[in-house]
Amino acid sequence: MIWRERRFLLAALAVLLIANTVFFFTYRVQYERRLQDLEDRRAQSETQLSQARGMRVAAERRVAIVRKTQRDVHDIYDRQWSSESERLTALIAEVERLAAASELVPQSKSFNRVPGAQKERGRVAAEVVGINFTVHGPYQQIRRLINLLELSRQFVIIDQISLTAADNQNLTLTLQLKTLFRDVTSPGGASKEL
Repeated sequence: MIWRERRFLLAALAVLLIANTVFFFTYRVQYERRLQDLEDRRAQSETQLSQARGMRVAAERRVAIVRKTQRDVHDIYDRQWSSESERLTALIAEVERLAAASELVPQSKSFNRVPGAQKERGRVAAEVVGINFTVHGPYQQIRRLINLLELSRQFVIIDQISLTAADNQNLTLTLQLKTLFRDVTSPGGASKEL
């Protein structure tokens, strides 16, 4: 009957066991709740991280598009819309090449600056130059010349077209083209900032 002699000790141990059991279950419930909260926060953080990565990728794409657009604008500004001294010879050669490709060679071409057409928008000034010529040929060749001019890599605008019948099969086409040249004499015409 050892338990009677040590009943205070056994009662203390029983109280301690009950207290430990209550503490264990209470701690376990609280620990599971904290663990679940941490798991929810981790899942939420992973969702936010994936959204942030998606936004970063989209922003990087937009930056790449902006940089490509800037390169394209500078390319157009430097090559397609350069000054008269840089591009006039290439433009004349292109018009002659297209006329020869359509088998319509003009006897003469005239170039003139369009008066009062110089405009300044922002810091970029432009000078308008007109190109006039007349060709004779059948409808198919005239149509091909106009198509080639519209598809040209040079910056050429078909301003006016005059078409008259010359004889039975041939037509006379008078073309007035115009193009823009960057005006480097104006203050800001030489600037590459757009």
